Amino acid sequence: MMSLCLLPIMEVLTAVWRNMTFLLKCMKMLTPWCWLGGFGTRKISSPKFSAPQSPERVKPLSVNYHFTRQCNYKCGFCFHTAKTSFVLPIEEAKKGLSMLKDAGESVMGMEKINFSGGEPFLQDRGNFVGKLVEYCKKDLKLPSVSIVSNGSQITEKWFRSYGEHLDILAVSCDSFNEEVNKLIGRGQGNKNHVDKLMKIRQWCCDYNVAFKINSVINSYNVEEDMRDEITRISPIRWKVFQCLIIDGENSGEEALRQAETFVITDDEFKGFLNRHKDMTCLVPESNQQMRDSYLILDEYMRFLDCRNGRKDPSKSILDVGVENAIKFSGFDEKMFFKRGGKYVWSKADLRLDW
Repeated sequence: MMSLCLLPIMEVLTAVWRNMTFLLKCMKMLTPWCWLGGFGTRKISSPKFSAPQSPERVKPLSVNYHFTRQCNYKCGFCFHTAKTSFVLPIEEAKKGLSMLKDAGESVMGMEKINFSGGEPFLQDRGNFVGKLVEYCKKDLKLPSVSIVSNGSQITEKWFRSYGEHLDILAVSCDSFNEEVNKLIGRGQGNKNHVDKLMKIRQWCCDYNVAFKINSVINSYNVEEDMRDEITRISPIRWKVFQCLIIDGENSGEEALRQAETFVITDDEFKGFLNRHKDMTCLVPESNQQMRDSYLILDEYMRFLDCRNGRKDPSKSILDVGVENAIKFSGFDEKMFFKRGGKYVWSKADLRLDW
């Protein structure tokens, strides 16, 4: 019978053996790496680690770059207000636009850029946006370059300098009644917003630029009938938006606008659409369609995520790259296509016939 004094020794030997077995297994796992270091000629594939990705990566097919927040109008429902006066140096802006065009092998690069604000023609009397338009068309060779403007600062001289590089110009017009425009905040003293709209429409015709109208339907214009005017102007697209509330922009304590009095119900919006249903150029966008279906870059080139009813910024694409920043955009690509976000947007394909 084994002596009781030998039991502690046996327990120690058992523990040592277990540890040796564990070490041998570890050495077996490390053997390929030892061979690789020792012989150098044998190829051993190393394990690959990558950050988790969503099943479908977001593609920056169409991007809206709000390079300035400054504006000369005071629209009560504005949902991109003058919270800063910052504008990127033009070379930095060009760098970011180039990054969007060449977004990388894993995503499709940008095909359409839309410059917006604020009012994009305020910066350097329109030359800033003009130079970006020219760069995107001539250097980046984008299929479509467009601008959204309130129209007040646009001149025929601008068209002579930059018009050939612009595919689409959208002018915001919420009413064809000048008194209603003033109530909304889209007015400048004695200047007539609708008269300027008609001048720009003619310049677009003269310089071969597709003309578009954007209208925000709100409590002041929801009963208006715009069929005659839209028929006469004949824009390629008439974007009709339902007034949208964004916390921190046109609602909330820190907001520069309080748009609650401009809000309309879904039924009121449908009523406006039914009245204009025969307009073939009409492209309606309800709050649900609009909120998450735009890729929006702010003045710092940060993507803005609107899913939570506010604009939560990503990091700038200039700092982290397009693919990293776009993950935080909140972009609903399916809704983008569902609302008609992809259309014939190059004037070369539009075959404009005025």
